[in-house]
Amino acid sequence: MARKTKKHRAISIISGLLILSGFTILLVTFLPLGREEVKYAMRNPKEDIKPVDTDFGIVIPKIGANAHVIANVDPFDSRAYQMALTRGVAHARGTAVPGAKGNIFLFAHSSENFYDAMHYNAIFYLINKLENNDDIILYFHDTAYTYRVTEKKFVDPKEVRYLQGESLQATLTLMTCWPPGTNLKRLLIFAQMNK
Repeated sequence: MARKTKKHRAISIISGLLILSGFTILLVTFLPLGREEVKYAMRNPKEDIKPVDTDFGIVIPKIGANAHVIANVDPFDSRAYQMALTRGVAHARGTAVPGAKGNIFLFAHSSENFYDAMHYNAIFYLINKLENNDDIILYFHDTAYTYRVTEKKFVDPKEVRYLQGESLQATLTLMTCWPPGTNLKRLLIFAQMNK
C-alpha cells in the first residue's frame, strides 16, 4: 500500500511539473504578443513616431512599430536571417529599396520554436491589424517613403514566390509567421508607394 502511495505521489509530482512546463512554454511564447497588444491598446494613435533609423528604417503608425531595417539579408540562409532578426526587420537580398521601382520584401519575427521566439523582436506581431489604406513609412538615406496597404494574405510557408515578386511599380511586401509564436503559416501584407 505504501509503495502504491509513493508511486501515485511521484506520478502527481511529474504530472504537475509537466503542466507547469507546458504553461511556461505558452507564457514564454505568447508574452511578447501580449506585451504588444497592451502597447497597442494604450497608445495614442495621433502621436507622431520618431523613426529609430532614418538610414534604413520602418515605421507603421497604426500599430506603433518602429525599427531598424537590416539590408540585404539572405532569406534562404537561416543563420543570416535569424541573426538579422535579433536587431530589427530583415530586407531580403535582391529585392528593391525604398523609392525605387520593384518590390521591397521585408520580414520579421520568424521563429522556429518557442525558445527562439524570446530572442527575436516583436515588431511585426501586430501587422494582422493592418487594413487597406493604412500607411507604412520606410526611411532610406534620410528620406521618408510612404506605402499604402492594398492587400493582406495568409499563405503556406513553402510559398516563396513572393520573394521574387517583380513589379514595375514601387511596391512593398511585409511578411511574418502566423499565428504569432508559431511557424505554421505566413502573413503577407502588400502595399504600394503613395505618390
